[in-house]
Amino acid sequence: MRMKLIFQLFVRASQLQKKRAVLTVAAIAWGTVAILLLLSFGEGLKNQMMKGRRGMGENLAIIWPGETSKAWKGLPAGRPIRPIADDVEYLRNRLPDLEAVLGECHNWGAVMTNGRNTITGHIIGTNWIYGEIRNHVPQAGGRFFNPLDEQEKKRVIFLGDKLCEKLYGKENPVGKTLLVDGAPYLVIGVMKPKIQMGNYAGMENDHAVIPITTYVGQYSRQRLNNLVLKVKAPEEMPRALKEFKEAMGAKYRFDPEDTKIFGIWDTVNSSKIMGNVMIGLQLFLGIIGALTLLIGGIGVANIMYAVVKEKTREIGIQMAMGARSSWITGPFVLQGLLYTLLGGVLGLVIAVVIVTLLSLVPTEGNQALEFMGKPTLSWQIGVGTAAILGFIGVLAGYFPARRAASIDPAETLRYE
Repeated sequence: MRMKLIFQLFVRASQLQKKRAVLTVAAIAWGTVAILLLLSFGEGLKNQMMKGRRGMGENLAIIWPGETSKAWKGLPAGRPIRPIADDVEYLRNRLPDLEAVLGECHNWGAVMTNGRNTITGHIIGTNWIYGEIRNHVPQAGGRFFNPLDEQEKKRVIFLGDKLCEKLYGKENPVGKTLLVDGAPYLVIGVMKPKIQMGNYAGMENDHAVIPITTYVGQYSRQRLNNLVLKVKAPEEMPRALKEFKEAMGAKYRFDPEDTKIFGIWDTVNSSKIMGNVMIGLQLFLGIIGALTLLIGGIGVANIMYAVVKEKTREIGIQMAMGARSSWITGPFVLQGLLYTLLGGVLGLVIAVVIVTLLSLVPTEGNQALEFMGKPTLSWQIGVGTAAILGFIGVLAGYFPARRAASIDPAETLRYE
């Protein structure tokens, strides 16, 4: 019965404040649109950045050779440590817990010829597992080279999509012959376009990959430019790097604690840093949106205070006739919550429409749009926005309601 009376008083008050109600709902809707769009753009950017990080591969350590900085067992400091292609199999045997180990030999000055079209490009000789751990997904009709290709030193080549376009234009090169420094290679696949945020030897869409055994045979070079380790889980990386240094130290006779021998890019650690940066960015955008929404909440509170002021005499009379405190405060709190709810729902609908329309905008070929990604509304954003709206709605109704309940009925008789 009490809730029914409170609701009836609320409906009567709302009918007398139609213009104010419309303006209040509009202010809340605008704030809701602002916070949802800011957070959805932040979410889209975060997803795109994480997708770009995964484009190079996950849970990887890229290792470059260097020189010793400490004397070790009678050997002087300053010795160069230069891993070779055979070290890949050595490390696989010594570090069985690793998911993958591979070596890379790079040639940035390889001459590639397709008919009359000749360019100087980047060739990588590596192990067959490279395609899997570095996300070199072939386009339809093609493939990456396999263990048999590596074992039999086959002259097969896998092209990055941009390199393929330079050599063949729109033509499908799979099954055709490409000359690499005068040696014929069979094109077996072309990489699908992918987003890649990190790299250490140029963008992967602009290089070609061949089996490391074929590379060694053609260029008579065993020395690796770098090694790549992949762990099964991020938390295994510190132990894997420690065991790697111990295994290489045993073979090349250096102190495993010497930190100057190898340059190491731990992508697990850099991914954590990027994740923290993106969380900070989302918090920043969320705070800006929440402040915008708070301005709408202040508008609700101001209107409710104005209502209290206009109804001072009426409230005093109600209290003098024995109205309970909840009958006075209930309609104001309910009114503030309803205005906030209506504005939030309207803002949500507008935001969803805008995000849906933006998702239809093509991003191919536009680097800025590809980098930003498409705005994304997630359930976390929805829950967060609903919590902020509820908090603002309660505050906007509570304080004016408390003022209304504190009115002295005797004083209202002198109120003008």
